[in-house]
Amino acid sequence: MNIAIGSDHAGFSLKQAIISLISELGHSYEDFGCYDTSSVDYPDIGHPVANAVSQGGFDHGILICSTGVGMSIVANKVRGIRAALCHNTFSARRAREHNDANVLCLGEWVVGQGLAREIVATYLSSEFVGGRHAHRVEKIGAIEG
Repeated sequence: MNIAIGSDHAGFSLKQAIISLISELGHSYEDFGCYDTSSVDYPDIGHPVANAVSQGGFDHGILICSTGVGMSIVANKVRGIRAALCHNTFSARRAREHNDANVLCLGEWVVGQGLAREIVATYLSSEFVGGRHAHRVEKIGAIEG
């Protein structure tokens, strides 16, 4: 898989750990920033990542800020994005299986690196099951217009 990843300054450390995991799992990635702990506005990172996924250049996106809330709000403004804020592996698996999520959002101040690695691994190894869930995902697309 090809993953678009980005964080603001509050998610920088966790992003670095997740980049290592992505490589360990054999996936490729592009880092959309930020590149250090200098203050940056999360929409300036989240929007380009969501756009890149929406336009088909990446299989998935991963966005990280302090809580994950800001990044999920930004990402979900982009047509075709189904961003899921996950703080446990159950939610990560269900986000993929039932909601066909294409962007995972995490909060560095909410989950530790160990749990975050488990969440990302679960998210990336899970697949959309379709079936009755496909119709629901289609309804989400219809809301976008």
